[in-house]
Amino acid sequence: MHLTLFDLDGTLLPFDSDHAFGEFLIAEGLVDDQGFRRRNDVFYADYLAGRLDMDAYIDFATAALRPLDHEAATALAARYVESTVRPRMDDCARGLVERHRDAGDLVAIVTATNDFVTRPIADLFGVPTLIATELERDAQGRVTGRIRGTPAFREGKIERVERWLEGLGKRLDGFERSTFYSDSTNDLPLLERVSHPVATNPGQGLETVARERGWPVLKLFP
Repeated sequence: MHLTLFDLDGTLLPFDSDHAFGEFLIAEGLVDDQGFRRRNDVFYADYLAGRLDMDAYIDFATAALRPLDHEAATALAARYVESTVRPRMDDCARGLVERHRDAGDLVAIVTATNDFVTRPIADLFGVPTLIATELERDAQGRVTGRIRGTPAFREGKIERVERWLEGLGKRLDGFERSTFYSDSTNDLPLLERVSHPVATNPGQGLETVARERGWPVLKLFP
Protein backbone atom coordinates (compact mmCIF):
# COMPACT_ATOMS: atom_id res chain seq x y z
CA MET A 1 0.00 0.00 0.00
CA HIS A 2 1.17 3.52 -0.81
CA LEU A 3 0.56 6.54 1.42
CA THR A 4 -0.65 9.77 -0.18
CA LEU A 5 -1.08 12.99 1.80
CA PHE A 6 -2.54 16.24 0.52
CA ASP A 7 -2.27 19.72 1.90
CA LEU A 8 -5.52 21.60 1.24
CA ASP A 9 -5.27 25.38 0.86
CA GLY A 10 -3.41 26.36 -2.29
CA THR A 11 -2.83 22.69 -3.07
CA LEU A 12 -6.25 21.11 -3.68
CA LEU A 13 -8.06 24.45 -3.45
CA PRO A 14 -7.04 27.49 -5.52
CA PHE A 15 -7.48 29.71 -2.46
CA ASP A 16 -7.03 29.67 1.32
CA SER A 17 -10.19 28.30 2.95
CA ASP A 18 -9.30 29.75 6.36
CA HIS A 19 -8.82 33.31 5.12
CA ALA A 20 -11.86 32.97 2.85
CA PHE A 21 -13.97 31.87 5.82
CA GLY A 22 -13.13 35.20 7.45
CA GLU A 23 -14.41 37.02 4.37
CA PHE A 24 -17.53 34.86 4.52
CA LEU A 25 -18.14 35.90 8.16
CA ILE A 26 -17.93 39.53 7.05
CA ALA A 27 -20.46 38.89 4.26
CA GLU A 28 -22.77 37.19 6.77
CA GLY A 29 -22.62 40.26 9.01
CA LEU A 30 -21.24 38.24 11.92
CA VAL A 31 -18.08 40.32 12.40
CA ASP A 32 -16.98 43.92 12.02
CA ASP A 33 -16.04 44.66 8.42
CA GLN A 34 -12.88 46.77 8.43
CA GLY A 35 -11.40 45.79 11.79
CA PHE A 36 -11.86 42.06 11.26
CA ARG A 37 -10.60 42.12 7.67
CA ARG A 38 -7.48 44.02 8.68
CA ARG A 39 -6.59 41.50 11.40
CA ASN A 40 -7.52 38.54 9.20
CA ASP A 41 -5.14 39.82 6.52
CA VAL A 42 -2.34 40.26 9.07
CA PHE A 43 -2.75 36.71 10.35
CA TYR A 44 -2.74 35.40 6.78
CA ALA A 45 0.47 37.29 6.02
CA ASP A 46 2.01 35.80 9.15
CA TYR A 47 1.00 32.31 7.98
CA LEU A 48 2.60 32.85 4.58
CA ALA A 49 5.76 34.04 6.31
CA GLY A 50 5.83 30.95 8.55
CA ARG A 51 5.41 32.89 11.80
CA LEU A 52 1.71 32.42 12.57
CA ASP A 53 0.77 32.37 16.26
CA MET A 54 -1.79 29.60 15.90
CA ASP A 55 -3.31 30.01 19.37
CA ALA A 56 -3.86 33.75 18.83
CA TYR A 57 -5.28 33.15 15.38
CA ILE A 58 -7.76 30.49 16.51
CA ASP A 59 -8.93 32.74 19.36
CA PHE A 60 -9.51 35.52 16.82
CA ALA A 61 -11.00 33.41 14.01
CA THR A 62 -13.52 31.54 16.18
CA ALA A 63 -14.95 34.49 18.12
CA ALA A 64 -18.06 34.56 15.92
CA LEU A 65 -18.55 30.80 16.31
CA ARG A 66 -18.40 30.61 20.08
CA PRO A 67 -21.98 31.79 20.76
CA LEU A 68 -23.41 29.27 18.26
CA ASP A 69 -24.82 25.91 19.24
CA HIS A 70 -23.96 22.83 17.20
CA GLU A 71 -26.96 23.14 14.90
CA ALA A 72 -26.35 26.81 14.08
CA ALA A 73 -22.63 26.26 13.58
CA THR A 74 -23.24 23.31 11.25
CA ALA A 75 -25.67 25.37 9.18
CA LEU A 76 -23.12 28.18 8.94
CA ALA A 77 -20.42 25.79 7.73
CA ALA A 78 -22.80 24.37 5.12
CA ARG A 79 -23.58 27.88 3.79
CA TYR A 80 -19.87 28.62 3.56
CA VAL A 81 -19.13 25.46 1.61
CA GLU A 82 -21.99 25.98 -0.84
CA SER A 83 -21.37 29.70 -1.39
CA THR A 84 -17.58 29.82 -1.39
CA VAL A 85 -15.92 26.42 -1.68
CA ARG A 86 -17.91 24.23 -4.04
CA PRO A 87 -18.04 26.82 -6.88
CA ARG A 88 -14.25 27.15 -6.78
CA MET A 89 -13.26 23.50 -6.57
CA ASP A 90 -11.01 22.46 -9.42
CA ASP A 91 -11.66 19.34 -11.50
CA CYS A 92 -7.93 18.66 -11.86
CA ALA A 93 -7.48 18.61 -8.09
CA ARG A 94 -10.51 16.40 -7.64
CA GLY A 95 -9.20 14.05 -10.32
CA LEU A 96 -5.78 13.84 -8.65
CA VAL A 97 -7.37 12.75 -5.37
CA GLU A 98 -9.61 10.24 -7.16
CA ARG A 99 -6.66 8.65 -8.98
CA HIS A 100 -4.80 7.99 -5.75
CA ARG A 101 -7.92 6.77 -4.00
CA ASP A 102 -8.85 4.47 -6.90
CA ALA A 103 -5.29 3.07 -6.90
CA GLY A 104 -5.87 1.85 -3.35
CA ASP A 105 -3.55 4.35 -1.64
CA LEU A 106 -4.01 5.22 2.01
CA VAL A 107 -5.12 8.85 1.58
CA ALA A 108 -5.45 11.76 4.00
CA ILE A 109 -5.82 15.52 3.83
CA VAL A 110 -3.37 17.18 6.23
CA THR A 111 -4.08 20.86 6.80
CA ALA A 112 -3.30 23.59 9.31
CA THR A 113 -6.81 24.99 8.81
CA ASN A 114 -9.21 24.02 11.57
CA ASP A 115 -11.55 21.04 11.40
CA PHE A 116 -14.71 23.17 11.54
CA VAL A 117 -13.84 24.76 8.19
CA THR A 118 -12.21 21.76 6.54
CA ARG A 119 -14.28 18.70 7.50
CA PRO A 120 -17.03 19.55 4.97
CA ILE A 121 -14.37 20.28 2.34
CA ALA A 122 -12.65 16.93 2.87
CA ASP A 123 -16.06 15.31 2.44
CA LEU A 124 -16.46 17.06 -0.93
CA PHE A 125 -13.17 15.52 -2.03
CA GLY A 126 -14.32 12.12 -0.80
CA VAL A 127 -11.50 11.83 1.74
CA PRO A 128 -12.67 10.44 5.09
CA THR A 129 -9.34 10.96 6.87
CA LEU A 130 -8.80 14.60 7.75
CA ILE A 131 -5.83 15.64 9.87
CA ALA A 132 -6.54 19.27 10.72
CA THR A 133 -6.04 21.68 13.59
CA GLU A 134 -8.76 20.58 15.99
CA LEU A 135 -10.95 23.09 17.80
CA GLU A 136 -11.67 22.47 21.44
CA ARG A 137 -15.39 22.18 22.20
CA ASP A 138 -17.27 22.33 25.48
CA ALA A 139 -19.77 19.78 26.82
CA GLN A 140 -22.52 21.33 24.66
CA GLY A 141 -20.39 21.11 21.51
CA ARG A 142 -19.68 24.84 21.31
CA VAL A 143 -16.28 26.05 20.13
CA THR A 144 -14.23 27.46 23.04
CA GLY A 145 -11.64 29.45 21.06
CA ARG A 146 -8.80 27.11 22.00
CA ILE A 147 -6.97 24.32 20.17
CA ARG A 148 -7.31 20.69 21.18
CA GLY A 149 -3.97 18.92 21.04
CA THR A 150 -1.19 19.66 18.57
CA PRO A 151 -2.01 22.00 15.67
CA ALA A 152 -1.43 20.44 12.23
CA PHE A 153 1.04 23.19 11.38
CA ARG A 154 4.68 22.87 10.30
CA GLU A 155 6.36 20.16 12.44
CA GLY A 156 2.99 19.48 14.04
CA LYS A 157 1.88 17.86 10.78
CA ILE A 158 4.51 15.17 11.24
CA GLU A 159 3.40 14.48 14.82
CA ARG A 160 -0.25 14.29 13.84
CA VAL A 161 0.41 12.03 10.81
CA GLU A 162 2.60 9.70 12.86
CA ARG A 163 -0.05 9.45 15.59
CA TRP A 164 -2.71 8.60 13.01
CA LEU A 165 -0.55 5.97 11.37
CA GLU A 166 0.39 4.49 14.75
CA GLY A 167 -3.31 3.94 15.39
CA LEU A 168 -3.40 1.91 12.17
CA GLY A 169 -0.34 -0.12 13.16
CA LYS A 170 1.78 1.63 10.51
CA ARG A 171 4.78 3.96 10.35
CA LEU A 172 5.54 6.90 8.08
CA ASP A 173 8.79 5.30 6.97
CA GLY A 174 7.19 1.89 6.56
CA PHE A 175 5.56 2.49 3.18
CA GLU A 176 7.10 1.50 -0.13
CA ARG A 177 6.06 4.92 -1.39
CA SER A 178 4.84 7.94 0.53
CA THR A 179 3.77 11.10 -1.29
CA PHE A 180 2.90 14.54 0.02
CA TYR A 181 1.45 17.27 -2.19
CA SER A 182 1.85 20.82 -0.87
CA ASP A 183 2.19 24.40 -2.06
CA SER A 184 3.86 25.92 1.00
CA THR A 185 7.28 26.21 2.64
CA ASN A 186 5.40 25.77 5.93
CA ASP A 187 5.16 22.12 4.92
CA LEU A 188 8.87 21.55 4.35
CA PRO A 189 9.18 19.41 7.52
CA LEU A 190 6.67 16.86 6.21
CA LEU A 191 7.79 17.18 2.59
CA GLU A 192 11.27 16.21 3.73
CA ARG A 193 9.98 13.12 5.55
CA VAL A 194 8.12 11.43 2.68
CA SER A 195 9.78 9.49 -0.12
CA HIS A 196 8.04 11.49 -2.87
CA PRO A 197 7.47 15.19 -2.11
CA VAL A 198 5.53 17.07 -4.78
CA ALA A 199 5.55 20.88 -4.85
CA THR A 200 1.98 21.55 -5.98
CA ASN A 201 0.99 25.03 -7.20
CA PRO A 202 3.99 26.16 -5.14
CA GLY A 203 4.72 29.62 -3.94
CA GLN A 204 8.03 31.09 -5.06
CA GLY A 205 9.86 29.89 -1.96
CA LEU A 206 8.80 26.26 -2.28
CA GLU A 207 9.30 26.23 -6.04
CA THR A 208 12.89 27.38 -5.55
CA VAL A 209 13.51 24.63 -3.00
CA ALA A 210 11.88 22.04 -5.25
CA ARG A 211 13.99 23.00 -8.28
CA GLU A 212 17.16 22.88 -6.17
CA ARG A 213 16.34 19.43 -4.78
CA GLY A 214 14.92 17.94 -7.97
CA TRP A 215 11.43 17.51 -6.58
CA PRO A 216 8.58 17.38 -9.09
CA VAL A 217 6.58 20.58 -9.51
CA LEU A 218 2.89 20.15 -10.30
CA LYS A 219 0.66 23.05 -11.32
CA LEU A 220 -3.01 22.14 -11.14
CA PHE A 221 -4.33 25.69 -11.38
CA PRO A 222 -3.71 28.46 -13.92
